[in-house]
Amino acid sequence: MSDTKRTPGDVLRETRKNDSKTKRTKVLATVDAMKARGETVTFLAVARTAGVSRWLVYAEGVREHIEAAMKSQTRADRRTRQSGQDASAASLATDLALVREENKALRDERDRLKKAVQRSLGAQLDQAGTKELNQRVNELLAAVERITLERDEIRTERDDLKRKLTETEDDLTAAREAGKRMLKQINRT
Repeated sequence: MSDTKRTPGDVLRETRKNDSKTKRTKVLATVDAMKARGETVTFLAVARTAGVSRWLVYAEGVREHIEAAMKSQTRADRRTRQSGQDASAASLATDLALVREENKALRDERDRLKKAVQRSLGAQLDQAGTKELNQRVNELLAAVERITLERDEIRTERDDLKRKLTETEDDLTAAREAGKRMLKQINRT
C-alpha cells in the first residue's frame, strides 16, 4: 500500500475503468454466444443483447471483434448456400405457418391472462373500497354513539337544572310570601 491517499477523482477513474472492462468483457462474451447460437451478429444486436450503449460496440478493440464475427457468419452463409443446405420454400412456408399458429395461441393466452388480471384487480379494488367504506361507517357509528351519550348526559343535566330552578323558584315564592306575612304582622302590631 502506498502512503498517498486516493482522491475522489482517483476512485471515480478507477471505478469507470473497472466498469468499462466489465462491459467490454460482457460485449465480447455476447458476440461469442450469439455466434454459438447462430444468431445474426450486428452492432445493434450486440448492443441490445449485452445491454450496453451503441457507442461501446464501435469502440476500438470491440469493433474489430464484432466485425470479425460478422465476416465469419457471412462466409458460413455463403458456404451453406453453395452446398445447397438452405431450407426449401415449402419448408419455410411450413415453418411460417407453425410460427403463425404459435403466435395466435400465445395472443389468445395473453388475452385470457389479461382478462383474468383485470378481473382480479377489479375485485381487489372493490374489496379495498368496501374495506374503506366499512371502516368509515364504523367510525361514523362510533361518533353517533358518542354524541348520543353526550346528548343524554346533557338532557339529564338540563332536567336536574330545571328541577333545581323550579325548587328555587318555589323557595323564593315561599320566602316572599313569608316576608309579606311578616311585614303585615309587624304593621298590625
